[in-house]
Formats: sequence, C-alpha cells, structure tokens
Amino acid sequence: MRPARRISACRSLALPLLLSAAFLAPGTSAALAAPSVAFLAHQAVYDLSLKTSRGNASVNNATGRILYNFTGSACEGYTTEFRQVSQLDAGENKVTVSDLRSTSWEDSDGKTYRFKIDTRMNDADVTSVDGIAERDGKTIKVKLKKPKAKTFTIDGAVFPTEQVRLIIEAAREGKSLLELVVYDGSDDGEKVYNTLTVIGQPIPGTKAPVKPDPTTNNEKFKSQTRWPVTVSYYDRATKSNAGEQTPVYAMSFELYEDGVSRALSLDYNDFVIAGAMGKIDIKETKPCK
Repeated sequence: MRPARRISACRSLALPLLLSAAFLAPGTSAALAAPSVAFLAHQAVYDLSLKTSRGNASVNNATGRILYNFTGSACEGYTTEFRQVSQLDAGENKVTVSDLRSTSWEDSDGKTYRFKIDTRMNDADVTSVDGIAERDGKTIKVKLKKPKAKTFTIDGAVFPTEQVRLIIEAAREGKSLLELVVYDGSDDGEKVYNTLTVIGQPIPGTKAPVKPDPTTNNEKFKSQTRWPVTVSYYDRATKSNAGEQTPVYAMSFELYEDGVSRALSLDYNDFVIAGAMGKIDIKETKPCK
C-alpha cells in the first residue's frame, strides 16, 4: 500500500531477494529470479480515520477511503489500481479534500514499470504524472511524459511489487531488517526513496486479529502466516547533517504471505491515519500458459 508525504499523495501497498546478509543495502540490485511469492489477485477497501494527532498538528479529524485493486500473474505482470479519497479537518471550517488515483503495471521480473498518477486537492486542477521505467542491469531508465517530458536514470532501485516480494521473502527467512531503494513514480515522477523495513515476529493464521475484519474468518487467510511490518520512507535526495534522518512518512500493517495487507497505520509525523479493511473480494487468477 502506498501512503504519502501528505495524505493527498499516497503510495501503494503493494503497498521481492538477494539477502545474504541481514538486509539488502541501498544501491544493491534486487534479484531478478523467478518469483517465489504467489500474489493474490484481490480488491480491498480500507476505511480511514484519525488515529493520533501529535504536537502542534492542527488536525481535528480525518476520514476517507482507499480502494485497492491488484490483478495479474507472474506470466502477464501485475496491474495495480489505487484510489484514495480523504478529508482532513483542521478546525475553523478549514477542510482539505484530496483525491488520488493511480494505475500501474509491473512485470514479474521487475524490469518494466508503467505508471499514471492523478492528484486533485479541493477544487484545484488535477496534477498528473505519467511515465515508464525500464531496468537494464543495475540501472533504471525513466521516461516521463508528465508533468513534463524528461529522461533520467536511477541506480539500484526496485519497483513497488518487487519491494513487497522482497519483504515477504525476508520475513520467511526470519530477517528483521530490510533496506531498499524504491521508485514508484510518485510526487513529480522524480522522487526516489531510501526505505527501512522492520519485520516483526510471524503470526500464525490460526491466531485471530485483535480487531476483526473480512480476513478474520476467511479460510484462505487462516492457512497463512502474516507479519507485522513497518516501512519508513526517506527522501534519497535529502542529506541530514544532524544525526539520523527523519522519515518523510512511515506505514505499518500486517502482511500476509500472498501480499494482502490489513490493519494499516499511515504515519505522517504530525498525525497518524488508521486504515481498517472494510471489504475484500478475491479474484480469479488465470494460470500461465
């Protein structure tokens, strides 16, 4: 799943391993071997609410919804459709409504990533990002059509679905830390993130969640292990001269072995948004020919 620098610019959940050490260091190329994770094609709805407001944050309330649609297979690639509509209430009739829509396609080898993202704040004009990124060895070449035509390269990054696969593989191996450089086309299409993933102890499928949701009584999920995961995102272009760098944002969730996420928590530093799964529809995946 993808949260954002601010609630109006979300990342995907989908939102995977050359981990010879405890983590894959930034700048290291991810393995492009045959996928070892059988992703579940599904559509999930998450209801958003304000969980915490910190310090001087002027956020009195937050509501919204995320619609996340993930389809495809290892042979045809993976398509992700994502929409988040959210409303932030800062009091004194100051309400911000944001609407983010994104569509992306990523091949199972992590070599090609196509993306289109539209964002609208209140009644302002829609801002769009449209482009394609292709891997050649350790280098990714990005060609943007919007917001302006531009071509540039990135070294050592992975795409979003590949990121999720790497997290699942690391969790299966008992790893607790994973560092990756991630490119997903967000913001103006030029943003690159250093990410730190912290993976907690495995939770057996037979252990019911503290807060029930549509996965609780579904037999498909009762047979799967899940892990508590927190992913912190750092702007790769920002260098801190005063100790540790503060993440731009972080997201926590419980991640199943098939890539489904539940119990979202989107931390924007000043405030935290909870995302409770309200519905999930499992879709048929066509077998590879």
